[in-house]
Amino acid sequence: MNMACNIKTFLPDHPYLKVCPPTKKNNGIVSVVCGLMTQKTATTDSSTGSWSTTASSLIMRKPLTKSLVETDHQDLKKVVINPGRFGKFGGKFVPETLIACLNQLEVEFNFVLQDRVFQEELSTALRDYVGRETPLYFAKRLTDYYKNDDGEGPEIYLKREDLNHVGAHKINNAIAQAMIAKRMGRKRVVAATGAGQHGVATAAACAKLSLECTVYMGTIDMEKQSSNVILMKLLGAQVKPVEGSFKDASSEAIRSWVGDLESSYYLLGTVVGPHPCPSMVREFQSVIGKETRRQAMEKWGGKPDVLVACVGSGSNALGLFHEFMEEDHEEVRLIGVEAAGFGLDSGRHAATLARGEVGVYHGAMSYLLQDEEGQILGTHSIGVGLEYPGVGPEISFLKETGRAEFYTVTDQEAIDAYHRLCRLEGIIPALEASHALAFLDKLCPTLPNGAKVVVNCSGRGDKDAATVFSNTNKI
Repeated sequence: MNMACNIKTFLPDHPYLKVCPPTKKNNGIVSVVCGLMTQKTATTDSSTGSWSTTASSLIMRKPLTKSLVETDHQDLKKVVINPGRFGKFGGKFVPETLIACLNQLEVEFNFVLQDRVFQEELSTALRDYVGRETPLYFAKRLTDYYKNDDGEGPEIYLKREDLNHVGAHKINNAIAQAMIAKRMGRKRVVAATGAGQHGVATAAACAKLSLECTVYMGTIDMEKQSSNVILMKLLGAQVKPVEGSFKDASSEAIRSWVGDLESSYYLLGTVVGPHPCPSMVREFQSVIGKETRRQAMEKWGGKPDVLVACVGSGSNALGLFHEFMEEDHEEVRLIGVEAAGFGLDSGRHAATLARGEVGVYHGAMSYLLQDEEGQILGTHSIGVGLEYPGVGPEISFLKETGRAEFYTVTDQEAIDAYHRLCRLEGIIPALEASHALAFLDKLCPTLPNGAKVVVNCSGRGDKDAATVFSNTNKI
């Protein structure tokens, strides 16, 4: 039986549970985590959301304890900083063989956050290697485009993450985690990539720090993003094709890491996976929002009114949002834009928050695109980096609490926005970021005159030029 790497709650009489029937007090759950299947009853740490098992075969059962399904939304600030858990989302849903490794990573992560030497080295790398800080650019012609007949409308600013070294926000996290891998004595870094931006960033960071680099990439994505494949190889990475797309490449990268825990380091590029991985990526991407807050104060003496970012699994969105998630910033609207592909009713989209359900995938509980039996569904977006069938646990929490708003944009709308920014501002955005830009069509008419809108231009779009050109008159 070939089951997806997810978790799904079934009724007690579900046929999959015949091997290990649930008790009257608990629902049965079937799970396979990245090909590591379990049959015997799992033991659960309800405080962390982790589970472990004593045997490997096909089926495992895990009780849904009260602490796992219950959320605490009374104090957003307190829950957000709760290690590894965001309400009911997050946790460590992994075999016990990985718990010690993840715990070691968590200890190292917590240490470097307070270590002056590491922080100084990271600040230097971000400044001199990555090229931070990135500008908060006033897009005057784009602002004028969205003015109404009375000449009124919001002011639009772009956070220029496309100007980072190797062309996207991904390098913020990649360089920091590569430094951690080096500190931990790891010789080999393993990563998975979709659009290739994380793969290029990881390859560059590994080249700088003299680390071996292996990047897994779906064959579908390699065809679409061939220029980034070339860049990874030029930077010294070994690029391993995996039949399928990003979700398949992620599973294969995890398998490779699990097979060599002593000398390899799995460098996640987005805010998914078991704790502490989502918190690490968010922390290292939060420089985006910290700069934005300071730059906004310098430019107009206040906070942004609206922040807009595309959402695949959530790294660039959380990077921008996190600085503004505390109670004293609750007047700042946070807007995430998912990929509607050919439309939500077409079945060809990547809109997890719009159409997904809660489950566990790649080691954490979050919203997922899955069918009735818990199989992970295929995704589609013209922005390859948005083609992941889940979102991070903290993004899931923002949806559930209502702190952030989430909307969708189609392929065609993203292409139109790509063209618009090219021709109005002379800036070539990635197709992923173009989804955020496209939402301005719906957002701007609803905003008061002079409202300050910041859009995260998370990556540059030269990698997408051929795709846009070939699809301009076909979608």
